[in-house]
Amino acid sequence: MTIDLAAFAKEKNVKYFMISFTDLFGGQRAKLVPTQAISDMQKDGAGFAGFATWLDLTPAHPDMLAVPDPSSVIQLPWNPEVAWVAGNCVMEEQDVAQAPRNVLRRLIDEAAKEGMHIKTGIEAEFFLLTPEGDEISDPFDTAAKPCYDQQAVMRRYDVVKEICDYMLDMGWGPYQNDHEDANGQFEMNWDFDDALITADKHSFFKFMTRSVAEKHGFRATFMPKPIEGLTGNGCHAHVSVWDAPGADSNTNVFADSNKELGLSDKGRAFLGGIMKHASALAAITNPTVNSYKRINAPRTISGATWAPNTVTWTGNNRTHMVRVPGPGRFELRLPDGAVNPYLLQAIIIAAGLDGVRTNADPGKRWDIDMYAEGHKVTDAPKLPLNMLDALREYDKDKALKEMMGIEFSNAYLKLKHQEWNSFVSHFSKWEKDNTLDV
Repeated sequence: MTIDLAAFAKEKNVKYFMISFTDLFGGQRAKLVPTQAISDMQKDGAGFAGFATWLDLTPAHPDMLAVPDPSSVIQLPWNPEVAWVAGNCVMEEQDVAQAPRNVLRRLIDEAAKEGMHIKTGIEAEFFLLTPEGDEISDPFDTAAKPCYDQQAVMRRYDVVKEICDYMLDMGWGPYQNDHEDANGQFEMNWDFDDALITADKHSFFKFMTRSVAEKHGFRATFMPKPIEGLTGNGCHAHVSVWDAPGADSNTNVFADSNKELGLSDKGRAFLGGIMKHASALAAITNPTVNSYKRINAPRTISGATWAPNTVTWTGNNRTHMVRVPGPGRFELRLPDGAVNPYLLQAIIIAAGLDGVRTNADPGKRWDIDMYAEGHKVTDAPKLPLNMLDALREYDKDKALKEMMGIEFSNAYLKLKHQEWNSFVSHFSKWEKDNTLDV
């Protein structure tokens, strides 16, 4: 049943709706619409100039309309007068093919035609910094191994509790919160769900976390490597495939107790697609210049980066790019905090679906400590060293580009190359320190 947003507003005493969409760079864009206008907006959408956001559009393009998906509506727990709703981008009555939520919706439909309904959970890590963003917010959070530090997490109890309470109220099923491996870093986990629902929740979680942090006088960041020498922000994704969407589906098609690690032939082929496309995948899962300070980092103060740098998989072992922690699912440890919530889910489905269609082999399973013995792996690709290398790998991967959509892929590559060119045109202090007297 489609939710009538005007009726929702009347029942919940909502005065405004944020009709939101996410652009190619993960920027969250919105229009604040009074309830009196929401009926027309639900039908026709809110108008945006696409060129003013990170989409490959020009000032000459017609209005882009974000048509709200009422099934995604969330009343802001910290400001109940306002409700957030994800929008699907449309132009001249056609879906904007490069818009991230549309890319994901198309791939979900494509997988469903083959009887595969992808469900995912994510682990969104973030730092709480001072408002200026130049240091962690807690001056007493200085331990060399701060992971699970109960004193440190309790010093930020007000922030963590408020966010978790909101997730409980919204029915997300949050089940644990902790201080992570870097000073000032936290992680909060909630139940897995259908890929589109997870993407919407991921998008809203980032908005909510930033908003609550600001309310308490802090700044939350999902930047992959905000503090030199400390563990970076990952966004690990747990992936499984089921026979039907929604809470009522009860057959995990990835699970087979007679197979290695409890992963079915279809699950193994899906994983094979992830491994096959891994180097290109990084252009999406690790989308910023800063991302490669995390996955190619030297050992951190805690003793490990907890990030991969080689395309390997294993059982329940956190030193590899993919681990299979239990039957019927796997964890992709490559993505970082900068990943676009919708493109993360889309690229997983695209690579996995191609793997199933081609019966891709994930290759040798390695059960070694990659941090201590990674040098023994000589026949597995290294992950890209920087964003430019990742973009080049993506551009070479014709199958993955086609799965994600040529219009999307061309737009993404064009704008990301512009971003790289902007970065390399910047002169740094390091250059002067090391070459001024050459």
